Amino acid sequence: MSSDVRILQVTDPHLFADPKGRLRGVETLSSLQQVLAHVTRRRLSLDAVLCSGDLVNDDAGGYAHFVREFTALEKPIYCVPGNHDDAATMRRVLSRPPFQVGGYVDLGCCWRLVLVDSSVPGRAGGRISRTELRALDAAIAGSDRYIMVCLHHHPVGMASHWLDAVGIENADELFKVLDAHSRVRLLTWGHVHQCFDARRQGVRLLGSPSTCGQFLPLSDEFAIDGRPPAYRRLALQEDGTVETEVVWVDEAAGSLVATASA
Repeated sequence: MSSDVRILQVTDPHLFADPKGRLRGVETLSSLQQVLAHVTRRRLSLDAVLCSGDLVNDDAGGYAHFVREFTALEKPIYCVPGNHDDAATMRRVLSRPPFQVGGYVDLGCCWRLVLVDSSVPGRAGGRISRTELRALDAAIAGSDRYIMVCLHHHPVGMASHWLDAVGIENADELFKVLDAHSRVRLLTWGHVHQCFDARRQGVRLLGSPSTCGQFLPLSDEFAIDGRPPAYRRLALQEDGTVETEVVWVDEAAGSLVATASA
């Protein structure tokens, strides 16, 4: 039996109260349902689901759809708020199992997932408060497990002028905390609507595409990519290494393309 912790990461579903609500031409609820149906058809063995922000698109009525769709997975659902979420409403609506917003959780024999709020009300960009930084430091220091950290905004440059203007403005403070602990292995985020995979001082850095539309990588000006909805699969291994793949769900083809398994 595998000792890996198997996580489905989805991000930026941008739901509306109106089930037919669209974002840049994409019907976001239908797109999310397509992604989750694809996960179900693959019969993936999962221990938990991670949603890295922008559950709704400035419309608190969308949380009802989120609750319905993700409760049906019958797995623990761990969430962080994004810039299009109402963090207070999100915490209230998702205040009971299977949902958890913020805090940390121990997974399997060897891993701790720490959920960090990088959202700032009324702003597209992110900042991690002193309170969140202290909580992150305490959660890491209080465990001898390998550490995975999740937040919404990107803490490193994406080589995209417009997008990098709305990342985390105090990323140096985040990395000061992470660099002080040798057992941090993975930092993952949403917000960027595209793939990112790099390493920094032994820590895997992963950005993920959205369950709806994508942003064009390496673009100085705002631009939409034509790639389909996607999700990420993560396997957190007993030795502290990480395996991952991004799966692009193409409804027209009725198939998938998986990338970046490593």
